Amino acid sequence: MNESKVFFYLSNYKQLFTKKFLLVVLISIPSAIIADYFNIPLAWMLGPMIITSFAALTGLKIKMPKLALSSILIILGLHIGNYIDQNLFNQMINWIWTSVIMLIYIIVCILIVSKYLQKYAGYGEKASIFSSAPGALGPLMILAENEKTDLSQVATSHLIRLIIIITVIPFIIVNNAVPETLIIDDFNYMAQNHFNLFFLIVSSLIFIFIFDKIKIPAALLSGTLFASGLLQITEVASYKLPDTTINFCLLILGASVGCRFAEKTVKEIANNSLHSLVATTILVILGLIAAYFATYFVETNILTLILSFSPGGIYEVAVIAIAFDLEPDFVAFHHIIRLLFILFTVPIILKILNKFKKLN
Repeated sequence: MNESKVFFYLSNYKQLFTKKFLLVVLISIPSAIIADYFNIPLAWMLGPMIITSFAALTGLKIKMPKLALSSILIILGLHIGNYIDQNLFNQMINWIWTSVIMLIYIIVCILIVSKYLQKYAGYGEKASIFSSAPGALGPLMILAENEKTDLSQVATSHLIRLIIIITVIPFIIVNNAVPETLIIDDFNYMAQNHFNLFFLIVSSLIFIFIFDKIKIPAALLSGTLFASGLLQITEVASYKLPDTTINFCLLILGASVGCRFAEKTVKEIANNSLHSLVATTILVILGLIAAYFATYFVETNILTLILSFSPGGIYEVAVIAIAFDLEPDFVAFHHIIRLLFILFTVPIILKILNKFKKLN
């Protein structure tokens, strides 16, 4: 997806008023309210995700417009931008070692999980490598298509993994977080300079366009983060969004995950679910080990480290970090680094394998 073009085509705006998206909203809001009533963690994400996944697999015509998803990713970026200050940059030197651990984690994940998928799930060599990478579904799908790989296997593996991760992680956090983590600060949002919000959004769109052009991963989030951080550090503009906007982000993200199953069949999901569950378990265990080693290099909450090394989607994990106030800047940084490392390592691994085959 060319992220910068999302905002400049009339057809993208028209998608917000289609029956397919209206149906997503109509089933997502009640499911979020019901999930919240039963005190399910991240109810506004899990409720919509479950109901839209079920709706998509039963053949209901639903669709998540790119503009709706893109807009809430900018909101996420503005939320995380509030954590960016000069002190953050002073800390980043301490994140070099956790970034190295991230690279090692990615390589080990690909080597171990790809072998499992080849031996027990019958995946081809290339499909297993793309399926075993801990995240970066969008870019990996493009690479997989260029390599003429089974896109269905790759997409289904990542989607099932994403469902598992964002379902399990909130329960882990709720059961282990201290009560203060979930307290929402009292803040007078209306007393702010609202022109700053307009300035931040315009600046974010400009940097999203630039980042997309120069192929920086997750341009919607990284572009907004850069704009927000730059304006805040230079004291040009800052703005704190209401905490309630997170529920809107959760709903759209959860529903967008479910909508991705619109082109999948129940049989296809069933055939991949068992092996995807095993692969996800391996990735999570490796992530926990990586998080444990990271504790020797940074004085960071272990839950934050677990989020940083979880093999989930960058946007979904970022919104979890915001919702539970688990250092979203740290989590977002490591997931962006993870995206860069995956895009760097996967092609290299494929080239090495191709050269090895030619030698034999």
